[in-house]
Amino acid sequence: MSGTMKLGCIADDFTGGTDLANNLVRAGMRTVQCVGVPAGPVPDCDAVVVALKSRTAPAADAVAQSLAAARWLRAAGAAQLYFKVCSTFDSTPQGNIGPVAEALMDELGAGFAVVTPAFPENARTVYKGHLFVGDVLLSDSPMRHHPLTPMTDANLVRVLQAQLDPARGRRVGLVEHRVVAQGVDAVARRIEALRADGVALAIVDALGDDDLRTLARAAAALPLVVAGSGLAIGIPALHGLRPDDRTAQLPPPDGARAVVAGSCSAATRAQVEAFLAAGGAGFAIDPLQLAAGRDLAAEALAWARPRLGAAPVLVYATAEPAAVRAVQQQLGAAHAGALVEQALSRIARGLVESGVGQLVVAGGETAGACVQALGITQLRIGPQIDPGVPWCHAATPARAAGLHLALKSGNFGAVRFFHHAFGLP
Repeated sequence: MSGTMKLGCIADDFTGGTDLANNLVRAGMRTVQCVGVPAGPVPDCDAVVVALKSRTAPAADAVAQSLAAARWLRAAGAAQLYFKVCSTFDSTPQGNIGPVAEALMDELGAGFAVVTPAFPENARTVYKGHLFVGDVLLSDSPMRHHPLTPMTDANLVRVLQAQLDPARGRRVGLVEHRVVAQGVDAVARRIEALRADGVALAIVDALGDDDLRTLARAAAALPLVVAGSGLAIGIPALHGLRPDDRTAQLPPPDGARAVVAGSCSAATRAQVEAFLAAGGAGFAIDPLQLAAGRDLAAEALAWARPRLGAAPVLVYATAEPAAVRAVQQQLGAAHAGALVEQALSRIARGLVESGVGQLVVAGGETAGACVQALGITQLRIGPQIDPGVPWCHAATPARAAGLHLALKSGNFGAVRFFHHAFGLP
C-alpha cells in the first residue's frame, strides 16, 4: 500500500464521501474516494475516503463496515481517522452515528473525539450545541420530515448521548463558541478539562470557517474526529498543503447528459421543479406503480433513449412529504425505498450503457444504489459544482470511456443546480 497517506476517512454514504473529498481537494489534498472497503492498494495520494452505504443500515452492519474500513485505512498508514457524517446529523435514536463512533474509539484506543457537523459554506452551523440549517434550528427545518431519519431535536449533545451504549459509560460534552473564538490553545484546554471530567465526546460549536480551522488544529493529535465535511477545510494545511487547481483536474467530459433524482428533500424538490418549469424533459417514478408490478425502469429507459444528447433528461422519484408518507403507509418505508432504489439504479446503468457520459445523481441512498449498479469502485474528485458537490470521474463496466459523475446530497445545491452542473443558463 502507498506510504504517503496522511488522512483516512470513512463516510457513511456515497454523496457524503464526495462532499468530504471535495473539500479536501479544494484545500490541496490529493484524494481518492473508494466505494466500499478496497480489496487492494490505492493510487499514491494524500487522503483516501472509503464511502459506505451505512447511514441507515442496521447499526451492527454499520459498525462492521466502518471497522473494516478503519482497519484497511490504518494498515495503509493513516494516522488520523475522519468519520464523516451528514451536515444535518442524519440518524435515529438508535444511531448510527453514536454506535459507529464508539466502535471506532474502541478500535483506535481513543479516549476522546470531537464532533461537529458544521459546514458554514452550506449554511450548517452549531451554536451552544444546537445545529442550525440556515437561520432555523434543525428541528424546525424540512429535515424534521425526512422519511428515514427525521431530525426533531436540534440539541446535538442530547441526540448523540441518546445513541451511546450506556454499558460503555461514555458522556457527551460541549465546546462552546466563546471558547472556540479564543483560539487553538483555549480549545485544547477545554478538551483536556472535559477529558479530566470523564467526557469522551464533545460537540464543538462552529459559526464560520475560521472556527473549523481552529478546531482542526486543536484536534490534530486526536486519532479520531467525527464531523461533516466542513472540518476538512482545515486539515490539508496541517500537512503543509495549499490549494492547487491541478488536484481537481479530470479528463474532458463527453457523452449525453442525464439526472437521476431519488431524494425527497426540500432542496431536491425545488431543483426538480425548476428543471421541469424551464422546459426540461422529465419522467416520474411512482412507487405504487412499481409495487403493482409495472416495469417503470424499462419504460423510463425507452422514454429517455431517443431524447439523449446535449440537453439533460431527468428521471425522478422526488415527491412532497405528504405523498411520501402515504406511500410508506401503504408499502412500508423500507419496502418503498428499496423499490425506488432498485428502479433508479437500473435506470442509471441503462442510461450510461445508452450513451450517457455525464450523470448527476441526487440523494444519498439513491447514489449508493446507482454507484453499486454501475460497478464503480473508485472516484477521482474534480471541480466543485456547488458547495459540497464536485464532478468526479470513474471507470465503469457500463462505459469504456468512463463516466463523469456528480453525487449530490439531497439537501445540497442551488435551485438551478441541474442546469448549473451542465453549464446551462
